[in-house]
Amino acid sequence: MEKYNKKAIFTKLDKFCHFSKKGDFLEITAWDNGEGFDVDICSNVPTRFQLTYGTFSAIKKAVKKLEE
Repeated sequence: MEKYNKKAIFTKLDKFCHFSKKGDFLEITAWDNGEGFDVDICSNVPTRFQLTYGTFSAIKKAVKKLEE
């Protein structure tokens, strides 16, 4: 067994999304190996997914391209 402290960030979604309701939130937790992170979104449809930093970089570039 290993014991370690997790690096995470939490925010309420109502500050960012007008579709959110009271109590909805987003939490991102970095992987202990530093290669990616878990994303937990608590809203109408609770969602959890994992991304490597490489995949996240690709998503950011794709979204930027869509916004052009």
